Amino acid sequence: MINIFGKKAKSVPQSYRPVLEAKEVIELFSRLTLHHQAALLRLISRNLVIHINDEPHMGYDFDYEVEGAVVIAREPEEEDYELPESPQD
Repeated sequence: MINIFGKKAKSVPQSYRPVLEAKEVIELFSRLTLHHQAALLRLISRNLVIHINDEPHMGYDFDYEVEGAVVIAREPEEEDYELPESPQD
């Protein structure tokens, strides 16, 4: 369609776009590098609860790193949570 008034065509909101089929999701995932997959895991982990020894842990509590040919989730080391020292008076 030619737009004679120079206005941009409105994009369809994401909620109205058709959902990807499983085949399309698998195809997209197969093209991702491990670093992309680790980033995707960080996003997905916001909605993830992991039970370890009957104790729930939120997925975002873990660090996701690429090591060799796998993505590894680890509990963060205590030093990662150190608060900055307050200034001395």
